[in-house]
Amino acid sequence: QVQLVQSGGGLVLAGGSLRLSCAASGRTFSSDAMGWFRQAPGKEREFVAAISVRGGNTYYADSVKGRFTISRDNAKNTVYVQMNSLKPEDTAVYYCAARSSAWANYHYTALRDYNYWGQGTQVTVSS
Repeated sequence: QVQLVQSGGGLVLAGGSLRLSCAASGRTFSSDAMGWFRQAPGKEREFVAAISVRGGNTYYADSVKGRFTISRDNAKNTVYVQMNSLKPEDTAVYYCAARSSAWANYHYTALRDYNYWGQGTQVTVSS
């Protein structure tokens, strides 16, 4: 059974920081490309950040570039997103996602690219 279990999130003041974690089980994590997405109330789920299998290739949405950092620890089967300088518009439910990838240095940015999803975690940024 494939599982992506998320942790972190919560309520933070604007300008603050949070780190989300996503632990994978039931898969060969070291062969998976990973991504983070978010969905605000009344909006579609959108891409936030992606990382390649080996972690050498990362990609960010323009809205978070320079503020968010995606990383992974293959020994711990975990992917992270460090979120700094948070803004009220970052408020959303955040989801991690996984898919197998034959290319070690490739990232994926579309929802349809991913097969497995975490349960979601709420991030609320208060002004």
